[in-house]
Amino acid sequence: MDERITIQTPIEFQDPLPEAVDVTIIGGGVIGVFAALYLARAGKRVLLCEKGRIAGEQSSRNWGWIRQQGRDRAELPIMMRALELWHEVNAETGGACGLRTGGTCFMASTAAAEHDNADWVKTAAEYGLKSHLMTAAEVNDHFARQATRRWKSGLITPSDARAEPWNAVPAVTRLAQHAGAIIRENCAVRALDIEAGRITGVVTESGRVRSEQVILAAGAWSSLFARRHDIRFPQLTLRGTVARTAPMPQLFNGAACDEKLGMRRREDGGYTLALADRHSMFIGPDSFRHAWVYLPLLKSAWRNLEFWPSQPGGFPDGWTTPRRWSEDDMTPFERIRVLEPKPSCRQVAKMADRFKARFPGFGEPTITTAWAGMIDAMPDVVPIVDHVPDYDGLIIATGMSAHGFGIGPGYGEILAKLITGSDAGFDLNRFRFSRFSNGSTLEIGPEL
Repeated sequence: MDERITIQTPIEFQDPLPEAVDVTIIGGGVIGVFAALYLARAGKRVLLCEKGRIAGEQSSRNWGWIRQQGRDRAELPIMMRALELWHEVNAETGGACGLRTGGTCFMASTAAAEHDNADWVKTAAEYGLKSHLMTAAEVNDHFARQATRRWKSGLITPSDARAEPWNAVPAVTRLAQHAGAIIRENCAVRALDIEAGRITGVVTESGRVRSEQVILAAGAWSSLFARRHDIRFPQLTLRGTVARTAPMPQLFNGAACDEKLGMRRREDGGYTLALADRHSMFIGPDSFRHAWVYLPLLKSAWRNLEFWPSQPGGFPDGWTTPRRWSEDDMTPFERIRVLEPKPSCRQVAKMADRFKARFPGFGEPTITTAWAGMIDAMPDVVPIVDHVPDYDGLIIATGMSAHGFGIGPGYGEILAKLITGSDAGFDLNRFRFSRFSNGSTLEIGPEL
């Protein structure tokens, strides 16, 4: 696919709505799609409902990094498994995911960044992951000696990879469908059917489906959907702007980032660019409801945020977005099938300027297109992946905090194991639902 996924993208997955399944997945992003794949392969009858297009939102609007480097300690072993799974599905799809092993390089311009990189090497070694520090000269060599910026040092994990988000998740969805998963785009789930605290099914815009287990993996929309059933958790959304350049000579074959600019080599010969120090925060009702729990994160990250007084109309935390609706009414999920926030032109201009400043020999990069996505964020920068107390049969997997694309296969496999009652294989205590309500002290994870 040469263009990003939008509401204009033709519907590809329109399986008939069944009367009953074992599991319903709400949300056709990377987490939901991989969960559907592994559940179908485990012999479960699974329905995946996507209100708009598969991967239409953040799962195709991200940077395309598949990195172990810099991960939260609790996520690192899951991410290492996710990388193995990416290699498997890329082979199964005949390379359609665009997976390439090119490493992730973090360049340090400050003593603080150098300290963080040195700490990471120790963490990686504990898990048997090969990461190593680079001298300033080695960093320059990594960029074919084309960089004029003199970073103090660097950090690289050679086994890290990249993929093409516009292609990868739809390709995996075809695998899931072939394995027996029922996939339905343009089919919003309006509500859960609940009897005596137990999930019995879902109400979709196309009718009811009996289902004893449900996975809510709706990204930026998860909190709004859950709130309708009085399930509360402090998820907010941030806008991230990304741009694509025209084809250029190859500087490096993976992903790279310093404190200001993130870059990834693309299969089409260009680069994906994004600012590493800037996201947009649109103020809404949930921003005030959850302000207290975000204060520790804001103390360290507020300089990287642009604040706007409101989300666009109908967005998950818009001032006029309904928080309650009838099962017979059109819902917010049907009014906006695909979130399409406008990219920041100012940020795109900065990306081009910063790229040119680092690699002046390549001149001003030609930006061919830019887009934005709404990132589902959590106050400790790690997700919820857990059963919901008092709602037997409901699992929530959300709040990936811009890290979901790379780790998606790992969480998808974990969700399948949680559904089937198998051992998840990892310590999931860090991602428990209750951490926001039982007085736990939150530990803030890595922000990149």
